[in-house]
Amino acid sequence: MNKPQILVVEDDMAVGNLIATTLETQNYQYHRAKNGAGAVMDALSYRPDVVLLDLGLPDMDGVEVIRKIRAWSNMPIIVVSARSEDTDKVAALDAGADDYLTKPFSVEELLARLRVALRRVRYDSGKTSEEAATYENGALKIDYAAGCAYRGGAEIHLTPIEYKLLCLLAKNTGKVLTHNFILKEVWGSASASDTPSLRVFMATLRKKLEADPSHPQYIQTHIGVGYRMLRQKPECGRDG
Repeated sequence: MNKPQILVVEDDMAVGNLIATTLETQNYQYHRAKNGAGAVMDALSYRPDVVLLDLGLPDMDGVEVIRKIRAWSNMPIIVVSARSEDTDKVAALDAGADDYLTKPFSVEELLARLRVALRRVRYDSGKTSEEAATYENGALKIDYAAGCAYRGGAEIHLTPIEYKLLCLLAKNTGKVLTHNFILKEVWGSASASDTPSLRVFMATLRKKLEADPSHPQYIQTHIGVGYRMLRQKPECGRDG
């Protein structure tokens, strides 16, 4: 199997060196860019599996880099930034970033986020048109053609809104979806006044989907930002 290719976009030499050393220890191949223009060109030239992107670049804001890459590619982009405000996270995720890691970060967390992104790459590349008609994630199965969802073989009775929410999260497994993005995709418009309704629908969906809604396995909340569908390990058996 080819080694994953990572594009590291970071103008801080110390942070860039830390990330590079971390990638080397895990046998990842990487290329470094120190500004936004270089990042866009390298993304085009090297077609990396994942982009690790700082937002505070010397020539352009990292959010603009995300928009430029998203104009032609769906490659996973993980933001690694000192900006910790929810508004900054929402802006980056709405522009198309897959995940957001705040500096200072632990090496273990960086590698965990990277593994999630690479699993999505492998899952997306391994899908066939036949497989795309259904979705499986642990005990969860969605039959898109029939418009039905199942957990452990038993059908989950969902309202139309709950089903649309579940499908949206499933089709973006591993990616943080902001409140605004979900509202636009499911309701057709995004307004802050609609966010409480989204929370209510998400709570009812969790009750039907999760074995223990207080400790969710599937739908992860990012407070003030949005939600993410987590990838589960394949079931070895119905009781496994």
